[in-house]
Amino acid sequence: MTVVPPSFDLLPGDPASPVILHVPHSAREIPADVRSGIVLDDAALERELDHITDAHTASIADAAARAAGVTPWRFVNRLSRLVVDPERFPDEREEMLAVGMGAVYTRTTHKDALRPDGFDAAPLVERYFHPYARAMTEAVAGRLAVTGRCVIVDVHSYPSAPLPYELHGDGPRPEVCLGTDPFHTPPALLAAAREAFAPCGETGLDSPFAGTYVPLEFYGKRAEVSALMVEIRRDTYMTEPGGPADEGLPRLASALGTLIDAA
Repeated sequence: MTVVPPSFDLLPGDPASPVILHVPHSAREIPADVRSGIVLDDAALERELDHITDAHTASIADAAARAAGVTPWRFVNRLSRLVVDPERFPDEREEMLAVGMGAVYTRTTHKDALRPDGFDAAPLVERYFHPYARAMTEAVAGRLAVTGRCVIVDVHSYPSAPLPYELHGDGPRPEVCLGTDPFHTPPALLAAAREAFAPCGETGLDSPFAGTYVPLEFYGKRAEVSALMVEIRRDTYMTEPGGPADEGLPRLASALGTLIDAA
């Protein structure tokens, strides 16, 4: 039996910290056996990765963790979201199925074919999605057990111009978009985020992306689990679509570090 190494890392923080920085979309890595099920040629796949990857968000989270007074925990996906997207519902509840972007994507950011018609997503969901979800659930449970609460801060980025796959791309695209949940995002956490990111430009709510990530075991049930999605517009810290980071990255990391300490 082949042992599949974890596709994610849980990087411990201070035992007293309730904060988990969740970085689900920063990686570009695709295992060879998964790559064989993608219909794009190598050049087209690299272009797609440029558009779909939240480039450098793991670096932002790493720098923020080092800047924070109390080191947060970090849960980092080490595989591309083109393998599985751990933040999607793995069933018909997922609205992004409308554009072929459920837990396993079948279409690209430009609505071209990514995987062949009739592709069976179940093996990828079983191999990658479910272990990731279980591990994140355990990480949250660990913070609850030790600190009595958990604060999940999702670290994402998004392009300055909408891509064809976006379902809600016609709204505002501020420098920092804060995604919220009516149950899991308390007003104090949102206020702290607005203050922390004020030096980075305009902060907006739930546009172009909305909501937060909370493991289903706790979702809508445990108010001690609070959550906020931080979506950073890519032109504020990097060359789009898939280029290097610039001087904006440390500024954003500092702001995120401020939020960690306020959470």
